[in-house]
This record gives sequence, structure tokens and C-alpha cells, in this order.
Amino acid sequence: MKKLIETTRAPGAIGPYVQGIDLGKMIFTSGQIPVNPQNGEIPADVADQARMSLENVKAIITAAGLEVGSIVKTTVFITDLNDFATINQVYQQFFDDHHATYPTRSCVQVARLPKDVKLEIEAIAVRGDSL
Repeated sequence: MKKLIETTRAPGAIGPYVQGIDLGKMIFTSGQIPVNPQNGEIPADVADQARMSLENVKAIITAAGLEVGSIVKTTVFITDLNDFATINQVYQQFFDDHHATYPTRSCVQVARLPKDVKLEIEAIAVRGDSL
């Protein structure tokens, strides 16, 4: 059974898609850009953007009843590979802060992202009995 995941703790979809889908054992998030869901602001600094995108992913995973440690795969889209080291530091700190195992990850440079942000992050999480 497919269940839509909706939360006000992450930005609403800006197109014809949903924040996340819960398939029971697996949760898929849409790509999360660094938009603050409370005020719509986008941080200027790439480190702050990385933190905001990760917090938005966390909000969706949490809305599905899971924790950061349930994330098994992320895909990170960045507009400048020169930001890779900075994003990696924020990414590592985020998972360390949540005492979570690092998920598998792909990271690719793209030409442009919605709202001209510097990165977007999507995730796949699984329920504990599926691990």
C-alpha cells in the first residue's frame, strides 16, 4: 500500500510531486532544496544550505515515523563540485549528531537547481524490520 507523506516541517512541493512516499518497508523522499519551511528563506552559504536540506529530509523521514538512522541511501545534487568538501563536512556532522550509520550516497554536479540553490538532497529509508 502506498501512503503519501506530508509535513509542514519541510517545504511543500513546488510542482506536481509529493514530499515523500511510504511503501510500508521503504520510504522515498523527493529532493529537498534548502528552503526554510517556516519562512521560505534560502540560506546564502553552502554549508547552511546543506544543513537545511538535510533537516528537510529528516522532517519527511520523521513524519513517516522513522529516524535519521533509517536512511540507507541519499543522492546529493550540487551545482559546484568545488563545494564538495564543505558539503561533506556538514553531511558527516549531521549523521554523527544523530548517531546514525552513514548511508550509501551518490553525489553529482548538475547545471542548475530550482530556485538557483546550490544543492538538493533526496533519500531512501527503510523500516527497522527491513534492515
